[in-house]
Amino acid sequence: MKTLTQIVSLSAVSTLVDALPSTGVLIPRAPPSDFTPNPNVGPGGSRWKDSPHFRIYGATNDAVADRTIAMLEAAYNCFVDDLGWRSPGLSFRQDHDNGPWHKLNVYQLETLPGAAANTPTDLNRGLAWLNVAKTWMTEPGVVVHEFGHALTYSAGWWIDQYRTGAWWETVANFVADTYLTSPHCAPARAKYNQPEGNTIMELKKVIGDSFQVIVDGTVNTANHYQAFPFLTYLHNNPDQIQGLGTSIFPGVWTQYKRYSDETPLHVLERLIAPGGTKIQTVVAKYWARMAFVDINHPKAQTMWRSQRSQINYANLDNQGSGRWRVKSARRPRYMGANIIPLKTNGAVNVSVTVTVSGAGRLTPTLVVRQASGAVRYIEMVSGSGNVAVGNGEEAMLVVVNTPANLVLFDPFKLTAETNTGVDYTVQIVGATA
Repeated sequence: MKTLTQIVSLSAVSTLVDALPSTGVLIPRAPPSDFTPNPNVGPGGSRWKDSPHFRIYGATNDAVADRTIAMLEAAYNCFVDDLGWRSPGLSFRQDHDNGPWHKLNVYQLETLPGAAANTPTDLNRGLAWLNVAKTWMTEPGVVVHEFGHALTYSAGWWIDQYRTGAWWETVANFVADTYLTSPHCAPARAKYNQPEGNTIMELKKVIGDSFQVIVDGTVNTANHYQAFPFLTYLHNNPDQIQGLGTSIFPGVWTQYKRYSDETPLHVLERLIAPGGTKIQTVVAKYWARMAFVDINHPKAQTMWRSQRSQINYANLDNQGSGRWRVKSARRPRYMGANIIPLKTNGAVNVSVTVTVSGAGRLTPTLVVRQASGAVRYIEMVSGSGNVAVGNGEEAMLVVVNTPANLVLFDPFKLTAETNTGVDYTVQIVGATA
């Protein structure tokens, strides 16, 4: 699906001085079945259609309004009612979840310069609203994406935190894709007669440019819209890591150190710390699973099978005698990776040694996929490992940049500390790259 540029006006957000939503001093009362309209949030209007949680302004006709409402009510039901995210009907200015609750305003506009939609916010009231260009009013990849921004605003913790800025888009696309494809949202989709959709993952970017910083907002080469499979992996938790799973939301917000301007990786590190797992290990396991898109997302794996021949896997240069060196432009950067298909001939034992050239810390993994689709993962010790690859099986080497310490970085302003890749060589016996 085409990635659409849209705006989150973080630069216009003044520093919050009021208390943000917390784990709660008050015991929240149940929200009403029908939220209160607030025509003062956004430009307002004289023509609208209401649902329990939304007010749609200026829709082309009732049919468009009804389709938008059904889509958004299904998304609300999934993320707020079923998964427990904070309601966008609550102000991020209040320190509790005890109401009042307001309908989220959605405005149909003729056009938006350079965007399909955007999500401004009323800083005084602590409430967001959605602006959607006319031609995109019934497109969940756009509208539910914007709803994801409203959810992030409502959580409150990331507002005016510049190191989280690029991650807003990562979260919003995660929300849209989860709504469209995930079993987590299937009951909500069924309740509102909404179809399951296709994934919006862009695997040619995610895998083909996997060497980039894990979330990178650099102009013209950015991946922050496409990087959301990392959140899908964390949410689905196929490796059953303590602290991950559906609780990462709202955990990445409620466990954020207020006004710290830390990165979401720092929050995730705290979420998994009780189980003894390091965030570097989590990132390495994520990239290993992306070798065959084994992240409990069937539609993404189907997409990978159809697109794999178009993905750029050219990460290494042949040095001769079974030795390979990573291309200088594709050296894995901060929490980035190289995914390297290994070519074998029949049943064979494959041995691999990865050696860092200069500074840096890498985590390599051998990954083997059986004809049945089952995948096994072989962690390499001190950079070395071997695996028996049977007839009909295929193998990949995944090399991940896992620095010893997390870095406080702004994805929109990368420095050499995060944007310099790690140089390495690979010795391979029993296969070629």
